[in-house]
Amino acid sequence: MKKLFIGFLVCSFLMTSAGIALSKEKRGTEAEAEAMVKKAATLIKDKGKEKAFAVINDLKGPFVDRDLYIAVYDLNGVVLAHGFNHKMIGKNMMDLKDPDGRAMVKERVELAKTKDKFWQRDYKFVDPITKTIKHKDMYVEKVGDVLLCCGIFRD
Repeated sequence: MKKLFIGFLVCSFLMTSAGIALSKEKRGTEAEAEAMVKKAATLIKDKGKEKAFAVINDLKGPFVDRDLYIAVYDLNGVVLAHGFNHKMIGKNMMDLKDPDGRAMVKERVELAKTKDKFWQRDYKFVDPITKTIKHKDMYVEKVGDVLLCCGIFRD
């Protein structure tokens, strides 16, 4: 019985370790987030906003990859396109706050008044893989009158 229990513990440990490793492999990187935003910016410049937003909104399209996705805001905080959650499209998120009370969309819009590209660091948001609140950093580029955003989640 003792050998069976020890075997169970070893198997559980190995499966948990493999799950953690797999989870880390699934994470997008800063470089990948920046590249995705640049790709979305090129699409907007080449095809226009309407066609670009349709591609960005495609859950199986090129702007959704693991925990990476594009979100597009206007300068008033309204979501114009969202690669992961279509329910957000058309909503003004200016007053959205993270669990610590940080108004991250308002902050993002304010930062975009003085910078055309930047990283917004360390707010909290729901991780699409684990469905838990995680620390997030968001890369943002202003293209005309819209903000193209792609964030990475940190453990």
